[in-house]
Amino acid sequence: MIRGTVSSIGVPTVTLPIVGQNWAATIDTGFNGDLELPEDIRDSLNARYVGRMTSALAGGQVIDEDAYLVSFPFDGQIIQAETTFVSGTQILIGTRLLREYRLEINFVSKTVDLVKLGIT
Repeated sequence: MIRGTVSSIGVPTVTLPIVGQNWAATIDTGFNGDLELPEDIRDSLNARYVGRMTSALAGGQVIDEDAYLVSFPFDGQIIQAETTFVSGTQILIGTRLLREYRLEINFVSKTVDLVKLGIT
């Protein structure tokens, strides 16, 4: 299980260890991919280019992005995740990465729980 918090402005986050540093990662239920990571850590993750992908953003905007496959630590395991890289330090976790998890966000107690269900 991964536990996190809901920020004072209502953003659900968990902390992930990536390349020797703990990073706050936002759970973005409107993002149907795996991950969006900071460009600055791409080389440290040995990202492998897999092609272009089209993403639909809020407000109807559509963008084309380069997609990479990375080995990524998640819930005590190293998993393969399709990733896009952007400038800045924000990390987004998308719903495809969570497909084997139950996501519980309690806005009253400001808690986030990701529980693996064992579905394949």
